[in-house]
Amino acid sequence: MKKITLLKIFTPVALLTLILSFSACDKNDNVLLFSVQNDIELGAQVSQEIANDPQYNIMSRTGNEEAYAYLEGMVDEILESGQVAYKDEFAWEVTILKDDETLNAFATPGGYIYVYTGLIKYLESADALEGVLGHEIAHADLRHTSRNLQKQYGVSILLSILIGDNASQLEQIAGQVAGTVAGLSFSRDYESEADAKSVVYLAETQYACNGAAYFFEKLLESGQGGGTPEFLSTHPSPDSRVEDINAKATSEGCETNLATNTDYDTFKNSL
Repeated sequence: MKKITLLKIFTPVALLTLILSFSACDKNDNVLLFSVQNDIELGAQVSQEIANDPQYNIMSRTGNEEAYAYLEGMVDEILESGQVAYKDEFAWEVTILKDDETLNAFATPGGYIYVYTGLIKYLESADALEGVLGHEIAHADLRHTSRNLQKQYGVSILLSILIGDNASQLEQIAGQVAGTVAGLSFSRDYESEADAKSVVYLAETQYACNGAAYFFEKLLESGQGGGTPEFLSTHPSPDSRVEDINAKATSEGCETNLATNTDYDTFKNSL
């Protein structure tokens, strides 16, 4: 017997009603078919895919407890800022990837954060790293990947997942995201949104709220502005991002002086 998917039997009006019944504004006022629970499930699947893929070279927590504790403490400061919408819903698990040649960090849906040792060693201050962490936490908290998936897959496929007519699709999407997540590129608007949110997060911590700007300044000073890593690349350019981040810090009236953090070099040298 030929299978007829549930979506094919809905009239346009019924389909619209179904879409509206599943759609809702999230905590950041984004209208998404993907629910927060979908983000959580997708993130957990992507995390497992990454754990099983040797190319990511995950640094073991065993034997590196102090390094993980230091990085987790930095993440916790942002989570305790009172500005992270999904602080209690998402996992917010940070993982170090052993690769000294890669200047990168990324986050999956559901709050799984990955940071390469190359990026940590490249950055000269904890403030800069905290700015990058804030940027990545913002991508997850603002649900940028899920918003991209909604654009990429469209309403039909996402509804088929939600109504249980395409149970394997979420797993397939997880595999795709895991395969490309380290090189995810977001739109200009999403990157700017994450930059601005990083300032808001850091304003409530001990770190300079424009910490992410220090990363871009180092890139520009070293002549690498044109080779910005994928996790902070595409648009806008590094120099304009420094201006925008600093302007946001000025509008927030938050601290922009580098924090005194003598433990950062010890943390870097332990990797």
